[in-house]
Amino acid sequence: MIKDTKNSEHYQWGSGCDGWHLVQSSSLSIIQEKMPPGSSENLHYHNSAQQFFYILKGSAVFELENETFEVREGQGFHITPKKKHRILNQSGQVLEFIVTSEPKSHGDRINL
Repeated sequence: MIKDTKNSEHYQWGSGCDGWHLVQSSSLSIIQEKMPPGSSENLHYHNSAQQFFYILKGSAVFELENETFEVREGQGFHITPKKKHRILNQSGQVLEFIVTSEPKSHGDRINL
């Protein structure tokens, strides 16, 4: 089945951020997300889920276990379970990315 933001379940989070569930099962989640300039996610971790973020447009800053990483368009970032992390858009442009979680991260998130 062809999936895109027009035919996938949409949700909003944070301050003006959008997400679309492209694949949603108990063992796999693939989400396309969009973050406006200056937005960020709360620090958290997942007990079981590993995640891979692939940047489609813009530049993301990841905080991972007290380290900071800048990830640019066309690059990805892997986060293993139990690692404290968050994504930030510190740029002046919209950030778009795909986040793949295995197993799904919803219900597995511990906010800090």
